[in-house]
Amino acid sequence: MPAPAKTSTFDRFSLPDLGGHFGPYGGVFVPETLMTALQELGAAYDVARQDPVFLKELRHHLKEFAGRPTELYFAERLTQHCGGAKIYLKREDLLHTGAHKINNALGQALLARRMGKKRIIAETGAGQHGVATAAVCAKFGLKCVVYMGAVDMERQGLNVLRMRLMGAEVRSVEAGQKTLKEAINEAMRDWVTNVRETHYILGSALGSHPYPMMVRDFHRVIGQETKEQILAREGRLPDEMVACVGGGSNAIGFFFEFLEDTSVKLTGVEAGGRGIRRGDHAARFEGGKLGVLQGCKTYILQNPDGQIELTHSVSAGLDYAAIGPEHAFYRDRQRINFAYATDDDVLEAFQTCSRLEGIIPALESTHALVYGLKRAREMKKDQILVINLSGRGDKDVDQVAKILGGKVG
Repeated sequence: MPAPAKTSTFDRFSLPDLGGHFGPYGGVFVPETLMTALQELGAAYDVARQDPVFLKELRHHLKEFAGRPTELYFAERLTQHCGGAKIYLKREDLLHTGAHKINNALGQALLARRMGKKRIIAETGAGQHGVATAAVCAKFGLKCVVYMGAVDMERQGLNVLRMRLMGAEVRSVEAGQKTLKEAINEAMRDWVTNVRETHYILGSALGSHPYPMMVRDFHRVIGQETKEQILAREGRLPDEMVACVGGGSNAIGFFFEFLEDTSVKLTGVEAGGRGIRRGDHAARFEGGKLGVLQGCKTYILQNPDGQIELTHSVSAGLDYAAIGPEHAFYRDRQRINFAYATDDDVLEAFQTCSRLEGIIPALESTHALVYGLKRAREMKKDQILVINLSGRGDKDVDQVAKILGGKVG
């Protein structure tokens, strides 16, 4: 088998730099009161990620608690339905707690315990990161507080109950749009106040350094498994890989091992919401511009005065105004392509996948399915497309039923 084409334009392992920058993106933009905590966290992680004992313990828990490795599943009926490329799904939905979020939650919980922190805080939008954090805190005996926007709590009631069942305190955030951005704001305020005994398990590949790097590293296992599995199944790399992108944790973990394999097209799919109009979507590369939000310089949806725009998505996990800095960097380098999916298309693909494959996908993951199914139709039958199914849709069934008015199927 010929070696895949490589690129010499960047070294993925050189990023970020010591200041946490991915080119012009990333960095550290926080109050002085958090600088020491971030420096402590960065130093602790730098030691831990090179410690065989830490890495062995993480692998153990990923296998026995989270359920790794996850399967690479050939979606035969979706493939037949599209009539083009072979479609594979990377089944992160099979993980304990129902999504990829457990990878990062386990890694950061082990790191927090190593640092002597006994209290954990987290933010959550769709609830999957909150559930994963609650689970690992229960497992390791850590106090857990999760911040969640009031709007998200209403549309993700099942996940709120799951968090509380596992002992987490879920605090409703009533400010602003009452969604993910405001939940992060409240979590950061808590961290400033309780920084000595508290670790903040940030759930996506954004925020101040070292979070984008750390979250990426804990999710690299997704792409590592995918590469091994597709080579075993097909004897070659895929032609294209697709993942949904909110902050971008599942996508950067899925893509990272393939960044230098230039024969593989990488596509991230943002939330197109009700359409690309101000306040109706969360597609940062459709009208966003460079700015700073919640500790990070990246692409942000903002008005001409620099005020953060309202966002919308049928998915509670994708309606965030900023994107992870590493995604912005690779988009500039034309290594990761970005598209968007609208709410209407997502609701249709949600039903299609459920009906044809017996797999109910998370609404977040369904954004990737929308684009993936479109691309599969355009591709040849001897080509291969892999979609990261980052989470399962149990949490979304009630919401979808309400939106569709019972007209499911």
